[in-house]
Amino acid sequence: MPIISSAKKALRKDKRRAVVNLRLKRKMKAALKKAKEKPTKKNLALGYSALDRAAKKHFIHKSKASRLKSRLMKFVLKSKPSKASPKKH
Repeated sequence: MPIISSAKKALRKDKRRAVVNLRLKRKMKAALKKAKEKPTKKNLALGYSALDRAAKKHFIHKSKASRLKSRLMKFVLKSKPSKASPKKH
């Protein structure tokens, strides 16, 4: 256990932040999972929103949020059945 008063304060602060970060992490993961399972416009928007919120609060880096959004869109486009264009012989 910390002895110095500033270390005690840091411990209290870290405990509060851990709770907030855990809540943010759960929401983000749930939104991404939902968007991957059922890729609708609404679910995709929720996933994007969760990633942007996490980046805004410095839970994840903004580049990581951007990368995950890109991968999510790539996954959605890949999962949609594409219309096969007729081939010319």
